[in-house]
Amino acid sequence: MAAKKDYYEILGVSKSASDAEIKSAYRKLARQHHPDIDKSAGAAERFKEVSEAYQVLSDSSKKQQYDQFGHAAFSARGGPSSGWDSSQGAGNPFGQGFSYSWSSSGGQNPFSQGGFEDPFDLFEQIFGGAGFSGFTQRRPTYQMRLSFNEAVHGVTKQVEAETRDQQGRIQRKRLTIKVPAGVDSGTRMRFGDLDIVFTVDRHDEFHREGADIFSEIKVSIPQLVLGDTFEVNTVSGKVKVKVPPGTQPGSLVRLKSKGVARLGSVGHGDHFVRVNLEIPKNPGKQEKQLYEELYALGNKKKGWF
Repeated sequence: MAAKKDYYEILGVSKSASDAEIKSAYRKLARQHHPDIDKSAGAAERFKEVSEAYQVLSDSSKKQQYDQFGHAAFSARGGPSSGWDSSQGAGNPFGQGFSYSWSSSGGQNPFSQGGFEDPFDLFEQIFGGAGFSGFTQRRPTYQMRLSFNEAVHGVTKQVEAETRDQQGRIQRKRLTIKVPAGVDSGTRMRFGDLDIVFTVDRHDEFHREGADIFSEIKVSIPQLVLGDTFEVNTVSGKVKVKVPPGTQPGSLVRLKSKGVARLGSVGHGDHFVRVNLEIPKNPGKQEKQLYEELYALGNKKKGWF
């Protein structure tokens, strides 16, 4: 059996890294190697390594043990998850976009805060390998796929779920799940005796980072020089954006509170519009003549452009 990799090396941080640096590195790598995103061979295994490293290094007690004894500190724990994935069996009762698995983890989550839990902790349960938390209760874990707009604005879903009673018997229930506005890929929430993790589709026009939204507009040279007003789409509808004279290509215009609702908090994120310069590929004769005049004038003034 190959030796286990160093947890600090897996996350790409030093032993003196702060809690915030460890968490930031974990989130970045978890998103990068999540099997829904990373389709390369071994993606699930890399994701498990990242999650395992974070479970230890994010806990001050476990981190202290690891710093002193290395992997030997946990050699008596862990082992493969005893979970099973029903999607490998007789088919998925939820249809496309909804899958589920049983995990041997459950109970209190060390990353839990105010009902909203660490977005990536759930995936350790889905892919197995949970062994540091000492969980004893069996708990069903589900994955729900949402469109971009459903995640941004919230949605109510009817799902048929299987749970287990205290005697281990399977019970099938039809549940109404009210998904709040602001969930994102990786968000984990608890609905009754179920854990649900969300996967959100991408949008053709918007790029989302947390509660903030990014989009872009293309403007001409005269519009950048003289300034102009544009109508742009946001998640809450169309708004007018004023690009002031002299705006530099690549600049961001901020639309305050026009982003996504902050999950578990108040207010909304912002919408940022990137101003990109559009260069005409085939200018007409008159247009080309005007550019030539501007070029000549710029040479006289030493640096028009």
